[in-house]
Amino acid sequence: MVDLSCEYLGLKLAHPIVPSASPLSKELDKAKQLEDAGAPALVMHSLFEEETRSEAEHFSRFLVDQEIGFGEASSFLPEPVEFKNELDNYLEQLQNLKQSLSIPIIASLNGISMDGWIEHGKELQAAGADALELNVYYIPTNIFESGQQVEARYVELLTELRQHVSVPITMKLSSQFSSVAHMVKQLEDAGANGVVFFNRFYQPDIDLETLHIKPRLEYSSSIESLLRIRWIAILYGQVKLSMAVTGGMHGVKEVVKGLMAGANVTHVCSEILSKGPQRIGQIRDELSHWLEEHEYESVQQLIGSVSYQNAIDASYYERANYLSVLDSYSHAPGVWR
Repeated sequence: MVDLSCEYLGLKLAHPIVPSASPLSKELDKAKQLEDAGAPALVMHSLFEEETRSEAEHFSRFLVDQEIGFGEASSFLPEPVEFKNELDNYLEQLQNLKQSLSIPIIASLNGISMDGWIEHGKELQAAGADALELNVYYIPTNIFESGQQVEARYVELLTELRQHVSVPITMKLSSQFSSVAHMVKQLEDAGANGVVFFNRFYQPDIDLETLHIKPRLEYSSSIESLLRIRWIAILYGQVKLSMAVTGGMHGVKEVVKGLMAGANVTHVCSEILSKGPQRIGQIRDELSHWLEEHEYESVQQLIGSVSYQNAIDASYYERANYLSVLDSYSHAPGVWR
């Protein structure tokens, strides 16, 4: 019997195929379906500080700072005894998940201010989160802000939050750092327990009729996994923190490649959104079958086996791959060259 167990952020998991942040965690029934399908852990949908701030401002404007005209009129619009904002709902859902499920729950936080990161992080820990995933979605639009300053934002928020929470912290990173490897090392030194490669930055689109900027959401494709696999392979053995791959994990082939590169776990999202929670168990069973067929005894034996450190020709993780791809190109028959 193949041993599929693994460890991520110090958490013991039954296997390495983990549902990543998605709307499925917003409903308890859907979360239970994921656990029943075999999910070894669950990353919750993100809590956005912008939403909690916006709700607080609206509450203050219409209820706390209301101006009716004279004192007696204020009784016509009394302040509600209980007002639940997005933070309250998130914390309540986190507590419900912890009470109803037996798997680890990783809370996802997307902040915009240092106070927000710290206060929300503390509240998520108090509500029972087994770990925190910091979804640092930051687009530097200021031409005077250097890459070094951008990196410092990540390190500073992690350093500050680390002083206030004791649960494991993993950083969900962008692929657009000038030196991904150096960034990961800085985060490890600052107290990160793990990193997630990579955040899928959804790109805005332009409506040609209305000229409005509109959001564009599309499922990932398997080809996206290759960028993640490359960087995990390069970093395996150079850092000691946990590594997760997210984006492009659609089947057992991508999962096996991610683990071979050095990932501790593979996060799945688009695949379960499009095909249902049962896909988790299917990929797990396919992984078990693949390992048996290729005479592996455990997932641990697989992890890092084709990393930069252990690959037959590690140069293909560098420029050699680029040159080989160019050399492999050939024109279609009959095309002028």
